[in-house]
Amino acid sequence: MHDEEDPDDDPDEPEQPEDGAAPTTHIPSVGLPAREWEYSTEVLTLAQVADGTTLVKFLQASAADGWELADVIDGGEKRVLLMRRSKRSSHESRRVGFAPPDHN
Repeated sequence: MHDEEDPDDDPDEPEQPEDGAAPTTHIPSVGLPAREWEYSTEVLTLAQVADGTTLVKFLQASAADGWELADVIDGGEKRVLLMRRSKRSSHESRRVGFAPPDHN
C-alpha cells in the first residue's frame, strides 16, 4: 500500500481558518527599543521652586546620577518633581576593578 499527498494541496499557501477569520501574520516592531525606567519623586515648596537656586541645584545633582526630569506635578502649595532614569542591569551596578593603594 502506497500513500501519497493530495496534489491539489499547495504547501506554500497558509491554511485558511474555517471560521472565516483572516490569518494572522507576524508584524515586526519598528518602534524604539523597549526601555524600562525607574522613578523617583522630590517634593519642593513653591518658594524653593521660585528662588532660582534650589531647583537648579537639585536637577544638577540628580543629572549627575543619571536622573532626568519627567514631569512636574501640581500639589497645591508644593510641587512634586517626577524623576526617571533607565533601569540599570545588575552588571552595571557592580563595579569591578582595583582600588588605588592606600598611602601609609
